[in-house]
Amino acid sequence: MRTHLVPVTAEPTAADLAAIDAEWPLIAAELDLLDAEITLIYAEDHGGPSPLDWRRLRRAEARVTRAAAGSAARTDPRRAA
Repeated sequence: MRTHLVPVTAEPTAADLAAIDAEWPLIAAELDLLDAEITLIYAEDHGGPSPLDWRRLRRAEARVTRAAAGSAARTDPRRAA
């Protein structure tokens, strides 16, 4: 079965770019969390995670939580302070 790909000809709109920009802090925090998790997986094969590895994971989790809360507050006008 052959799938035909349709070329993308439309550019993102200003609203699309603004939405990405608004969500970027959460995206960046999630990428940091993923990196910390990968470090833990790698460390398991090399003597185990260090206390610093665990601290990095906890801090990354906290950043995701803060970024998600901030994102929710920005998208829900009733929650904005």
